[in-house]
Amino acid sequence: MSDRDTAGNDVNDVEEAEPLLLAAPEDGVPPITDTPEGLDDVVERFRAGTGPVAVDAERASGFRYGQRTYLAQFKREGAGIALIDTDALPDLSGLSHALLDAEWVLHAASQDLPGLHELNMKPGRVFDTELAARLLGWPKVGLASVVERELGFALAKEHSAQDWSERPIPAEWLAYAALDVELLLDLRVRLGRHLEAAGKAEWAEQEFEAVRNAPPSAPRPDPWRHTSGTHKLRDRRALAIVRELWNAREEVARAKDTAPGRILRDAAIVAAALAKPASLASLIEVPEWRSKGTKRKADRWYPAIEKALALPDTALPTMRGPGGDGPPPPRLWSDKRPEADTRLKAAKAVVARLVERHAVPAENLLQPDALRRLCWEYQGGGRQAIERFLEGRGARPWQICLVAEPLAKAWEAIRTSEQPPGDLA
Repeated sequence: MSDRDTAGNDVNDVEEAEPLLLAAPEDGVPPITDTPEGLDDVVERFRAGTGPVAVDAERASGFRYGQRTYLAQFKREGAGIALIDTDALPDLSGLSHALLDAEWVLHAASQDLPGLHELNMKPGRVFDTELAARLLGWPKVGLASVVERELGFALAKEHSAQDWSERPIPAEWLAYAALDVELLLDLRVRLGRHLEAAGKAEWAEQEFEAVRNAPPSAPRPDPWRHTSGTHKLRDRRALAIVRELWNAREEVARAKDTAPGRILRDAAIVAAALAKPASLASLIEVPEWRSKGTKRKADRWYPAIEKALALPDTALPTMRGPGGDGPPPPRLWSDKRPEADTRLKAAKAVVARLVERHAVPAENLLQPDALRRLCWEYQGGGRQAIERFLEGRGARPWQICLVAEPLAKAWEAIRTSEQPPGDLA
């Protein structure tokens, strides 16, 4: 551990002291690695290093299409920091192999691992500092907040939303990127001790493994329905306009490798859907289409609107999206399945008590979707049935151990029309 992690001595001192602003790593900002020869050198240095490796990745969200990684940062004892231009070096399988036996320390690993997988990198073990802070019940779990609380340093975050596809990458951005891994290894040691002291180390290991082995996210059904502002629409024809404009925008954005919102704003799409313009001239009279850039390209988008206006009623999208395989919204349960509504209310009370007792957020105690499905589908069977169901939904053993018994007791009390005991958790 670096000597400078003693800046605050203990957590209480760190919270009261003025944090020390870090502008650059202790050993300086290394040059960016962007050649095969440079990558070979990084691989050998990190293979010879010892202990866990700090890992981070930068994307160009809001600038480029998709979530591709443009810069990857690493730090390991004996190897220093490496900043790798993954636009120039998109295959990091050699580095991944060199780190096969190392624990990877990331902050919010679920955000970075998919992009690292695209670079042919997959860890054998993971420690997620954000997830550790969540399990400890800390109110602020961003990297800067956790570093300040635990190590007494302030990290400047003004470059967090930059276009990391820009080349060359400005020097001050590289300093920011290097700082994202500078203190992760020290942080991992501190958080590991806190987890042990709280009796949550085993919980954390199970959560880290779940993140490491998480499959790719399934494609959203009807992704166009997530266009911001669609809640304002009240008819199927308007939804059709959103769908056709969204699809047309997606095609252009993919071809240009540009974030869709930079091609055409959601507000313009929804405004067109509300107006249902019968001509191109009518479209450019819509207030959201009067800006110079949007108006100039209106003729590109109007054919999509024409297509939507010409669709027969049978081809229009439904007002409600695809139902999927899950239960309806809970607000409908009291009419559709009142016994499930009763179970859900009891379950929320049980979860609230467990959250207070164990100082862990409700969403980390048990995935909300799994709890809703359990309440909806439960047909009796007590604790064993609850355990089997939750195992099938991917709940971790520690979660099942905490929630299965109190849920079974609460629901049995309901079934027998008894008043639930005051503390079933």
